[in-house]
Amino acid sequence: MSLKLLSLMLCVFGITTGEFVIAGILPDVAADLDVSIPAAGLLVTAYAIGMIIGGPVLTALTARYPRKPLIVGLLVIVIVGNVASALAPAYAVLFVARVVTALVTATFFANAIVIAASTAPEGKQASTVSKLVFGMNLSMMLGAPIGTFIGDHFGWRATFAVIAGVCLVGLVLVLPLVPDVAASTTSAVAELRVFRDRNVQLAIGITAVANMGLLMVFTYFSPLLTDLTGFADGAVPLLLLAYGVGAAVGNFVGGWLSDRSLMASQVGLLGLLTAGLLVMWAVSDGTVLTAVMVFVIGALGFSVIPGMQTRVLTTASSAPTLAIAVNASGYQLAAALAGWLGGRVIDGPGLRSVYLAAAAVTVLGILLSAYAWHRDRTGGSGTAGAGTKERTAETSAA
Repeated sequence: MSLKLLSLMLCVFGITTGEFVIAGILPDVAADLDVSIPAAGLLVTAYAIGMIIGGPVLTALTARYPRKPLIVGLLVIVIVGNVASALAPAYAVLFVARVVTALVTATFFANAIVIAASTAPEGKQASTVSKLVFGMNLSMMLGAPIGTFIGDHFGWRATFAVIAGVCLVGLVLVLPLVPDVAASTTSAVAELRVFRDRNVQLAIGITAVANMGLLMVFTYFSPLLTDLTGFADGAVPLLLLAYGVGAAVGNFVGGWLSDRSLMASQVGLLGLLTAGLLVMWAVSDGTVLTAVMVFVIGALGFSVIPGMQTRVLTTASSAPTLAIAVNASGYQLAAALAGWLGGRVIDGPGLRSVYLAAAAVTVLGILLSAYAWHRDRTGGSGTAGAGTKERTAETSAA
């Protein structure tokens, strides 16, 4: 792997850790800032809203900017945002810092992927991009558990300080190692026109709805495992590690299945995820079975992501950079609603009911995916050769 790719992957790792680690340190943040756990959960919603707004809009508006100076500027904002989070004297300051950091995250991802793909050797674009995206998997497997460990032993503020340090190292490496790439010649208006496509709208809707249930569980992962199942606080980093390993396995398996039958595998995997969430509800009193299911849920939850990303790239082929940001926005829309809805469930039926609510929402994702599959099979997709296009996109995204 080239040093250029490693530097970008380190940046992805640091930024994504900053997004995911909140699940492990949520109770500490709530206690230190004197807010309820549902209120602290809204920090996930804040980050998600920032990505939803910043992703498509900022990516379109900066389409004609040289890509290397752009990602350097975005990294500086990420570093400042995490430093501000570490120093936040009150909940409101932390909330704003999370939003500011999130505003630039999706645009950084989109441009980093374009840089990696466009500078890769001929015929190696897809594998290059897959290695870059693996930085997100590493944040699940290593970043979130390590960040939680740091939070448990040195305080949650230290977690954000370390994340800022990792991103700073990434910035120092990007400056000399990453080459500049020509900016897009497409105007912002032309980029944003992709949203008028009904198929793009449906693809984003599937990403948002189908992921909401899993994200609801992940947002309240720590209290579900400690307050409900009875794990010690020190076990949460290990369980996050199990979840991350499952996510990496599911990512590769899901990509392999999506290459063979995109929508059929998506519907089937979402069905298995629904069943897994129901099992989590049934065994939530037992530590051993819950620990096993943490791995299973991570695998099933991330197995659907390659297919969803492929679906978005296929339907939004006229604006590939924006398509990546759009996909991230759909995912973050799910995270925003998940944090809010999970908090309402906890305040109402109770913590354990989060699993049931998550399963119910995932069923909606199955229905929406089945509808999209039906449109494809009956020619309602509105694109000629949809099956061929999907197959090509699947191969590229593998």
